[in-house]
Amino acid sequence: MSLTWNEIQRIVFPQDADPDVISLYVDADVWAKVGDREVRVSDRAHLDDIIARDRYRITAGDRVSFASYFNAFPASYWQQWTNVERIRLVVETTGEGTLLVYRSTAQGVPQRVASEPFAETMVHEIELPVTSFGDGGWYWFDVVANDGEVIVGGGSWQTDAPPLRSGAASIGITTFNKPDYCVATLNALAGDATIRDVVDRVYIVDQGTRRVREERGFDAVAAELGDALHVIEQSNLGGSGGFARSMSETLDADESDFVILLDDDVTIEPESIARAVRFARHTTRPLIVGGHMFDLLNRPVLHAFAETVDLKPFVWHAQPHDDVPHDFRVSNLRQTPWMHARMDADYNGWWFCLIPTEIVRDIGLSLPAFIKWDDAEYCLRARDAGYPTVTLPGAALWHVSWLDKDDSIDWQAYFHARNRFVAALLHSPHPGGGALTTDSERWDLKHLLSMQYYPVTLRHRALRDILSGPAHMQRGMPTILSELHAAAADFPEKTVLRGDDEIPMTVEGKRVYPVPTGTTGPKGPRGIPLALFTVKMTARQWFTNPSPTNVAEPQVELSKRDGTWFRLPYFDSALVSTADGAGKVRYTRDRATFRRLLADSRRLHRELKKRWPELSRQYRVALPEITSPEAWREHFTA
Repeated sequence: MSLTWNEIQRIVFPQDADPDVISLYVDADVWAKVGDREVRVSDRAHLDDIIARDRYRITAGDRVSFASYFNAFPASYWQQWTNVERIRLVVETTGEGTLLVYRSTAQGVPQRVASEPFAETMVHEIELPVTSFGDGGWYWFDVVANDGEVIVGGGSWQTDAPPLRSGAASIGITTFNKPDYCVATLNALAGDATIRDVVDRVYIVDQGTRRVREERGFDAVAAELGDALHVIEQSNLGGSGGFARSMSETLDADESDFVILLDDDVTIEPESIARAVRFARHTTRPLIVGGHMFDLLNRPVLHAFAETVDLKPFVWHAQPHDDVPHDFRVSNLRQTPWMHARMDADYNGWWFCLIPTEIVRDIGLSLPAFIKWDDAEYCLRARDAGYPTVTLPGAALWHVSWLDKDDSIDWQAYFHARNRFVAALLHSPHPGGGALTTDSERWDLKHLLSMQYYPVTLRHRALRDILSGPAHMQRGMPTILSELHAAAADFPEKTVLRGDDEIPMTVEGKRVYPVPTGTTGPKGPRGIPLALFTVKMTARQWFTNPSPTNVAEPQVELSKRDGTWFRLPYFDSALVSTADGAGKVRYTRDRATFRRLLADSRRLHRELKKRWPELSRQYRVALPEITSPEAWREHFTA
């Protein structure tokens, strides 16, 4: 009986000539054991060896491993979530050498499973079982060149398992004043022929004032994509509003089995789109398929392997805690044992997330959250309805990192607080929200001790809005952002000082605080030292007034790294660099403001804890209505 083998993952190489990303596609380097880890002793990966999108040159006498993020096969995920029970590696080699195939255990131990010598041009077809990867493991192959160079090309991982779904995806990109990124993404999609087999439509939901239609290069790529491209211009409803619009348009068109949500400030690996769709076609039940995020400004660095929500304090975490972000220049797949264990996610960020349309029809569109927690809440809502989330290795993009942003202390502080509490009211299994109110009070105190009164003011507005009931989320959509920006005018700390004429001299000059080894570390004190620090600093700011000299001029200048919650409380005022390095902000201690906001924090959190059962019922009852296409349509047409 003849079998039909379908491609589920291609062997690919970078679209762009960026030497920083080669390690994500091939591992051509020499590694040596030093102590308990391996270190690179020779870098042999070169751009010149990449002949084409699907072809790679191996120099005579060299050995190259394709045990890389984008070209190894994550067998454990396919075994766990799909109907695939065996695969076939197909790859063409030209020259003379040996093809070696490996698998790994969940502990990262490599095991050779096949070996084929070759000469001249040869197409290898090696069948492999996908039946013993319950806790983790990958497949990959190495190629050893003999006395002449070898060309590797046309490689793919295939399966003979029939797809359980046959539909394609619509892509939804939400953008606010990043038209250049959007055009670049469209060009990447248009430039990869594989995408045409898995994508029906591409929606650009443009919520900015710098329109994508007016960006240089848009007309050319729009002509190339033709009727598949749809640009929608609407008022700024935040990320949740843009992604809800993509979900709604996909449902209305009724063509696609999936909708893929992408952020605007990204660089995409188009093969990832195809992999996510093909994986979703084979899943034994509908589920959400997410992609990983690499740092766009430091491209070999992976942000996290799985995103989880710790339900007791209701806070998100990147997994594994101590090993991410991960730099593939320092340790590739073969040298990273933890990366071979399968990691299950609670949610996936909407920088890259595939959602089957049947899930959207069942549980509704995004929460009207504007930004923050919309992706996590949606995946928790899906899980409650029986739809898991899988973050699929080998499917990824590069995203502008939030490490260079001050989003916890600017206008976004409102959404961080409000949406975290709303998500907990909807999904927390713990009475009174567990440890959430205590943790939130702790964050208020950190900001107050750091003289950051603006974010605390916004956080308190968020709590008051939550206490007013779920209707506030829809009612405030058109105006909330302008109101948060306007509130900044009352806080001198929100004025960024940039030039020499704006930045004042400090009383004590600039100080640099190296991170002490083995003491507080970069995260501050813990345990008893933390309790003593908190009592001492709270008493200082509650009972004493700042020095008039330090109010007139900032007491000290600190780098962003040193302007932390456990260093700023020692001063009456400080100049601190912004996260993006573009300027400085001035914090000044105000005893009356500190006492008022600290008292408000205690009162608001007590009220939330007391009213938790009532509020939780209100928000859970309102959820189907406020996330319905009908409710969202009113915002789209406003």
